[in-house]
Amino acid sequence: MSDLQCPATLLIARHGDAEYALGGVMSDEGGWLTDLGRAQVGELAKTLRSRRIAAVYSSRMERAVESADLAAAGLGVRRLVTEGLEEPSVGELAGVSFQDPRAHLVFDAWLQGHLDAGYPGGEDGHTVMKRFKQALEDIADTHRGETVLVFTHSGVMSLVIPMLSVNVRNDLAAQRFLPTCAVAEVEVDADGWRILSSPWTTVE
Repeated sequence: MSDLQCPATLLIARHGDAEYALGGVMSDEGGWLTDLGRAQVGELAKTLRSRRIAAVYSSRMERAVESADLAAAGLGVRRLVTEGLEEPSVGELAGVSFQDPRAHLVFDAWLQGHLDAGYPGGEDGHTVMKRFKQALEDIADTHRGETVLVFTHSGVMSLVIPMLSVNVRNDLAAQRFLPTCAVAEVEVDADGWRILSSPWTTVE
């Protein structure tokens, strides 16, 4: 991250409601928005019109790309896809039911600070933290003094944002799943990340 002291404001949002080819299982697939999800994104865009959003970014997963497309159209700004904002890759656990204990073991370890844990054939916590942090800091460097909307995913949001923010506890986001279109407002500059508002709790 550059040393410029003009912060960027990132509105980091979970994508809209989505459905998947196989529901209820671990997956690295992108899914697609439901009618409800499209309505949620449209409503979010309406609430942000007064914020003078400079651009809308998303992960490369289809449900996030669709969310960004709709929001960008509603806000009249460009949409860009950025690598690094995806959910953690679950590797060999793809297709395993969310009810299976293995589905939560690794992520729960990450939330407790054990980032060496990893999904077999997938990612460990250090990898997820590094690429998500880099992606958002690259966006922040591009938009100093501006506000941007970023569509990503609930798991990676809950893992990384509290751990990197200087004004909240690391264990703030023990709840893995956030409501669709939930937004964390984060200020990013050379001094670090600061949560201004979040879907998890009131911040300091």
